[in-house]
Amino acid sequence: MKNQGLSESILMAIKALPEDFAFTSKDLSDLADPTVVRQTLVRLNKDGVIRRVLRGVYDVPRYSTFLKEFVPPSPSSIAQAIARAHRWTIVPTGVSALNLLGLSTQVPAKWIFLSDGPSKTISWEGGEIQFLHRTNKEITALSPMTALVVQALKALEQSRINEKVIRTVAGQMTPDQKKAALVEAKIVTSWVYQAIKKICREERDTIA
Repeated sequence: MKNQGLSESILMAIKALPEDFAFTSKDLSDLADPTVVRQTLVRLNKDGVIRRVLRGVYDVPRYSTFLKEFVPPSPSSIAQAIARAHRWTIVPTGVSALNLLGLSTQVPAKWIFLSDGPSKTISWEGGEIQFLHRTNKEITALSPMTALVVQALKALEQSRINEKVIRTVAGQMTPDQKKAALVEAKIVTSWVYQAIKKICREERDTIA
């Protein structure tokens, strides 16, 4: 009876997760013993309540009325689930960063993330997720949004930073994220910080 109650708590927690949220047993470790959590996830997967995306990573199946099929979670969500399970700090880089900020419509076959964990490549039905080990101040010293913006700007390179890019990135950031970026990004390459100051100009004028 005790395990049944714990299983119900786990199910309720899963149902409360946001859409397109990949998770592992570690995300539910505060609800029950690890063995109970894993057994519950195996059962829920067998019952079709959740879906096993790859070993140890699950999501709640999401049906697309447009595609008329169930769609997998985003590669970013899967990468974040893996990172949380291993306590890695990760940040998308290259085309992956551009895609997430709306600066590119290209969907990469390989999603690349800089990580303070080991280098590793994981294959799944949607392609590949690659973690590249870096001991880099631009990974661990920055909040997730600031780090994402820095990597996207570096992927574009200085010559391609124009007003359209500035407006697009600014539209993806909240006022609080802009204020944080103005403080945090002082440690990054000079031209990248100058671009961030333009992106965050409204908040910069507010705090000046």
